[in-house]
Amino acid sequence: MIVRTLDEITDTDRDVVTPNWRSKRIVLAGDGVGFSVHETVLKAGTVNDFWYANHIEAVFITAGEGELLDKETGEVHQLKPGSIYVLNGNEKHQVRPRTEIRTVCVFNPPVTGREVHDEHGVYPLIVEDAVS
Repeated sequence: MIVRTLDEITDTDRDVVTPNWRSKRIVLAGDGVGFSVHETVLKAGTVNDFWYANHIEAVFITAGEGELLDKETGEVHQLKPGSIYVLNGNEKHQVRPRTEIRTVCVFNPPVTGREVHDEHGVYPLIVEDAVS
């Protein structure tokens, strides 16, 4: 059984802070459960381009409002608490928060926590064995 709190993760190597967003990696590949879970908070007024070419991501909005742009179709979706979007086609997308947006994100395959977005917003696929 794995039990963690966000307080335990804050200011550790599982807490990734950028100018536009902060992601607390709650469950990672090394935990051996087949997915990773993150709490990600995006700052109001930012423009965030992402493309998870190697992962499927599900994003559940728990607080805040903004827009999601599917960069492949041009379609714009409104985001608010209770919204979920699933990038099951590895879509290039852009998130534009009107207010601070708080999310819970699930990745498959799981991320290790060492990934860094490249110039296209892509995480590399890093495979890691579970820690016993």
